[in-house]
Amino acid sequence: MLRSLTLVLIIGAAAPVAFSQDDAPYYMHRCERDAPDVNDCLRYAANKLASYIRRGIPEIGIVDVEPVVVDEISIALGSGPDGYRATFRNIEAYGVSNLSVVNVRSDIDGMQFQLTIEIPKIKATAQYESSGVLLLLQASGAGEYWGEYEGVKAKTYFKATPYQGDDGLTYLTVDQTKMDFSVKEIKMGVENVANQNAIIHAAMNLFINTNAQELLKEMKPQLRTKLTEHLHSFLQQLFDRIPVEQWLD
Repeated sequence: MLRSLTLVLIIGAAAPVAFSQDDAPYYMHRCERDAPDVNDCLRYAANKLASYIRRGIPEIGIVDVEPVVVDEISIALGSGPDGYRATFRNIEAYGVSNLSVVNVRSDIDGMQFQLTIEIPKIKATAQYESSGVLLLLQASGAGEYWGEYEGVKAKTYFKATPYQGDDGLTYLTVDQTKMDFSVKEIKMGVENVANQNAIIHAAMNLFINTNAQELLKEMKPQLRTKLTEHLHSFLQQLFDRIPVEQWLD
């Protein structure tokens, strides 16, 4: 879930340095690193940047932030030859860019930032293939998956190291990123399944929705790993284009 979700994380670290606020790019807000309310300022800056990211910022190479794409994840329920297995490919998630940063914690000297993010709703689609037995029914097949995730909360952390660019300004190398997330309500299902009768189709969708949180728990380790990779890559792209002097004072 997240190229966009990634964007905002970065922003949260934003705050200015040797320039006046009037010199900051229109999509940035500067904060004073020694101000007692610096974390509140960073939260404001993150949300300001997020609002522009949703529209696109071509000056720094941000144009289309959605969908967030994950190539593939798999789940396994049960063991043995009849255990249920499903693989989801070409996952596309929409709604991530509607995020709000609700809290920021920072160690500016150490260039470490933790952001708490809320996203009202994410819709996802994917192609899926499955095999094995589900609810005592043979559930092998392939088709389309859809999911709606409401009340998404994510905590993201990143640590960076500053370096001087060729232009004499300070940029950041992202050393470490972490993230975790939870979802309050989930609706999901499969459709257009080849060679599957209506009874099996209905039984599968009933099982999927009844056990949505458990299924998400199975998906979560792989999904978290892939989203963290997206986040790391996006943060680095952003910090390659925005010098520290434009967002930290």
